[in-house]
Amino acid sequence: MASVFLYHVVGDLTVGKPDLQEFYDTETLASAILAIRDSSEAGIPVWKRRTLPLPIAAAGFEGPESRQLRFLGILDSLDVTSFLSRTECLEDQEKAMKTPVSQVVFPDNSALRVVDPGTRLIDALEMMKQGVKRLLVPKSGMWRGFSKRFSILYNGKWLKNATDASNSSGNNLPTNVSRPSSSSTASNRDKFCCLSREDVLRFLIGCLGALAPLPLSSISSLGAINFNYHSLDASSPAIELSRMRPEDPRAVAVIEASPDGPCKIIGEISASKLWKCDHLAAAWALANLLAGQFVMGVEDHMCSRTLPDVEISSNVGSSGTADGDGSNRPKKFSSRSIGFFNNQASSTFGVSRSVYRGRSTPLTCRVTSSLAAVMTQMLSHRATHVWVTESENEDVLVGVVGYADILSAVTKQPGPGIPSNRSTEA
Repeated sequence: MASVFLYHVVGDLTVGKPDLQEFYDTETLASAILAIRDSSEAGIPVWKRRTLPLPIAAAGFEGPESRQLRFLGILDSLDVTSFLSRTECLEDQEKAMKTPVSQVVFPDNSALRVVDPGTRLIDALEMMKQGVKRLLVPKSGMWRGFSKRFSILYNGKWLKNATDASNSSGNNLPTNVSRPSSSSTASNRDKFCCLSREDVLRFLIGCLGALAPLPLSSISSLGAINFNYHSLDASSPAIELSRMRPEDPRAVAVIEASPDGPCKIIGEISASKLWKCDHLAAAWALANLLAGQFVMGVEDHMCSRTLPDVEISSNVGSSGTADGDGSNRPKKFSSRSIGFFNNQASSTFGVSRSVYRGRSTPLTCRVTSSLAAVMTQMLSHRATHVWVTESENEDVLVGVVGYADILSAVTKQPGPGIPSNRSTEA
């Protein structure tokens, strides 16, 4: 385990992060779509509104425990599209867009954790390996924008006095650490910033030298490939995805079985692919098309021959109407309305992935790819995962690499002279 995980704290990753703006479960689905487009990892944390006792409400702040309890779950574009693909939603899209977010988000309070800015990075990584997707970090406290060798978390245990613990071990805190004034504490005690797994990955990219030789090792040798992925046959209805609800990553591979056995990946249906799409058009496609048609693309003229004559409204803007200008502009469904493109219309799914298909093309690597290369792929494409294919055939699907798999790989083996996180308590 690299020392960078032991001597850096969560606060090091919060520099420059904006204050958290809570999105409440009473907001409409139309507002949520706009918020998701501006979010990280194609999802937004959803909160219940504060109901504080009078003395606390008068003071204007709440404790971290209360904020943790108010967290409801993370809403992403895959949940939104699946909800809008329901029959009742397609029949009355305007009503569906006014649905409260509380009826759409999947409750999962464990997806977010409130942590102190002095929490060691290794402890934060352990939380994310166990399924935490967001870290909520308060902007108050003693942390002053640099790492401490000893934080208030040690081996997962809260220390009663971080300063005493540091001094007793012979590692004094820097002399320029000073306690914040009461006025600054009062002004910051209700301010938080939210860290995503993408933020952690960007930090790790800047520490590749400290992680050597792991970054140059193959994902196969590091055991970073997840073989338990969700898949859907290209000839199956795309709506079957709604019954799967993949967790991590939030993606389903669309595959095509070949006569000799191996499964070839031709696309994916995921939160990251649907991130900035026309959710109404994608919902109709999810409900009416085969999985292969959804990811490979369907042209307008193909729709008129083989699909029902259905009209789809344009993007819903902040006013709750199409395009945000107060007018509905019906149009026939096309893959371009989702943001997927296809240069050739075909009724089969055996189209080579070399044909440009825009956002529908799955992001892939090979079993021999290095960990650093996969991390770079994910960050450059703002993706939450990369599909893994055979080294001999780039179409044959082997598994997937997600955030949790990368975090497990980089923290798996302790380096020489560095104590493991599972060592005996001090």
